Amino acid sequence: MTTRKTLLPPAALGLALCALGLAVSTPARAADDDKVPYWASVDAEIANLRVGPGDSYKIDWVYRRPHLPVKVLRREGPWRLVEDPDGSKGWMRDLLLSRQRAGLVKDGGLIEMHAEGKSGSPMLWRVEPGVVGLLGPCKDGWCGFDASGHKGFVREDALWGTGTP
Repeated sequence: MTTRKTLLPPAALGLALCALGLAVSTPARAADDDKVPYWASVDAEIANLRVGPGDSYKIDWVYRRPHLPVKVLRREGPWRLVEDPDGSKGWMRDLLLSRQRAGLVKDGGLIEMHAEGKSGSPMLWRVEPGVVGLLGPCKDGWCGFDASGHKGFVREDALWGTGTP
């Protein structure tokens, strides 16, 4: 009894392995990317919020606040249905958004930014409502917060953009 082996040319073997790798890896990554809602932030100097998912839809709002946190509620192709801190909803292109987490200081007066994530640590600054900053990790009710290079820790409940979306 003889055994026959069929060998693929090196180029075909490479393509087959590449296709197999894509078939195995793409669904897992896509499944993670498809989970909504999630937090994002505006990643452009100017970002248009439209009434529908396409360039032909009317512009409802124009954002000029990089790092403004938004909640992504739905995906439709390259478009994302987002909600801003004021509760306005509309569609924005995915290219205008980043997965970089950000927070916005809620209304209610000045909040304190501390050197460490605990109330007994030294206060560094007082931060006004409406200030936007990049978020660091949140632990025990405190979040790392970077507002234009002013870094410290603020109470998680004083920010919009933290917790589960």
